[in-house]
Amino acid sequence: MRQFVDGHSRHADLAEALGFSLGAGRGKILFQLRTGPLTHSQLAKLNQTTGPYVSLIVDKLEGHGLVERGPHPDDRRRKLVSLTPSGRDAIAIAEAILYRPPAAVSVLTDEELNHLIGLVQRVVDADSQR
Repeated sequence: MRQFVDGHSRHADLAEALGFSLGAGRGKILFQLRTGPLTHSQLAKLNQTTGPYVSLIVDKLEGHGLVERGPHPDDRRRKLVSLTPSGRDAIAIAEAILYRPPAAVSVLTDEELNHLIGLVQRVVDADSQR
């Protein structure tokens, strides 16, 4: 299973489509901003990391034009990080690549595919209960 998953990694496809490598930390934060702007401290808490590390990630995303920092409406000392239009485009590109199943999946019948989806969902549900 690991060999199959590793052999169908989408990192190279993402890097080619986006023009840069979207590391795990950058990808997580980018996707977390889909629902709206967040502060550095909110991002740090969501990712169980430190503010300085979040700043490094946001700096890189900002350098690629995917996010921008703006003033917080209630506290001038804090900054909100939000997606730019390019950031929304990058998410759409990433989702199209990440949600595309490997070609080998096409050998499954609809019944087999539904069974596989059910099994994977059970694993995901069990993992989320940990």
